[in-house]
Amino acid sequence: MINTSFISNIVYGVTIDWSHFTPWTSFAGGLLIGIAAAMLVLLNGRVAGVSGILGGLLTPRPGEIGWRFAFIGGLLVAPALMRLFGTSVFPRIDASFATLVIAGLAVGIGTSYGSGCTSGHGVCGISRLSPRSLVATASFMLAGMATVFLWRQVA
Repeated sequence: MINTSFISNIVYGVTIDWSHFTPWTSFAGGLLIGIAAAMLVLLNGRVAGVSGILGGLLTPRPGEIGWRFAFIGGLLVAPALMRLFGTSVFPRIDASFATLVIAGLAVGIGTSYGSGCTSGHGVCGISRLSPRSLVATASFMLAGMATVFLWRQVA
């Protein structure tokens, strides 16, 4: 049975959940991500692709470890600081642990096939107008939309 509300949202437009619509917070977050990505490429000559940065820690080379640990550390410490100094955010994840593990493995395999992740291709690659990143990001988006569409039909 096809979910008709999903189809009507495609045909007539998306319904916005105004209580969770946060344009200024989202804008500020995107601005910070853009500034961080620009600083990393301008000051360090590296693209802010998280899978590549993390992968570089698994096969370390001299002179490459410090900045990679700092970057990953920032990703881990920032939510803790947000919780300490800002409002507490408790995400609701409607999936089992097994589903999350399978999804994580699928993303890892996809970043390997795509030679990068959404941060590397979507944030840094598109800003450099890289044709490979434009194709990769379009593929990520289409695969994500297809997965959600199919998941909502089955579940």
